[in-house]
Amino acid sequence: MSPRAVPPSSRRPLLRGALVALLFAFSAPAAAGDTGSDEEFPCAVGPRAACAGVDLRHRVLKGRDLSGIDLTGANLAHAVLRDVDLRGADLSGAILDGAVLERAFLQGAKFAGVKARGANFDFARMSGSDFSGADLTGASLEMAWATKASFKGAILVNTNLQEAKLSESTLEGADLSGAFIRYALFLNTVMAACTACPTDWQAR
Repeated sequence: MSPRAVPPSSRRPLLRGALVALLFAFSAPAAAGDTGSDEEFPCAVGPRAACAGVDLRHRVLKGRDLSGIDLTGANLAHAVLRDVDLRGADLSGAILDGAVLERAFLQGAKFAGVKARGANFDFARMSGSDFSGADLTGASLEMAWATKASFKGAILVNTNLQEAKLSESTLEGADLSGAFIRYALFLNTVMAACTACPTDWQAR
């Protein structure tokens, strides 16, 4: 027996059901990893906000004004902070592994003891910032402006410092083993007890 053809009138409910399913799929809430509104953040992310210890991993915060914010001990691993304003902010002890801070404004910010392994600080303005005791292993600070900044005791192993401006900063007790320092500026930089620092830079 040959199969019976389904009448056109019977196919209409099936088509309507498929269309409803498609509309529902597109109107479903965004995935948990997507960037949402401020209400989805664990704190009121903004200028001078109290966000110590918050989890902002993989969050996209590019271009935001976070000046003076308290992010001490916060987890910002792999967060996107491109062009962000963190002037005067406190990120002491924060985790910034793999974070992107290209062109960020970091003047006068505190990054003491941060873990920023593999982080990107290219073209960042870092003058007067404090990175003492920070772990910047494998990070990139290419063309970063870090004059009068403190990297005392910091780990800068295999860090990209190409064309970075580190004049009048301190690298006392820091470790620059394997760091790429081509065209970097170290005018009047303190290098006492620094491992692999270009102590002969002034004579070049």
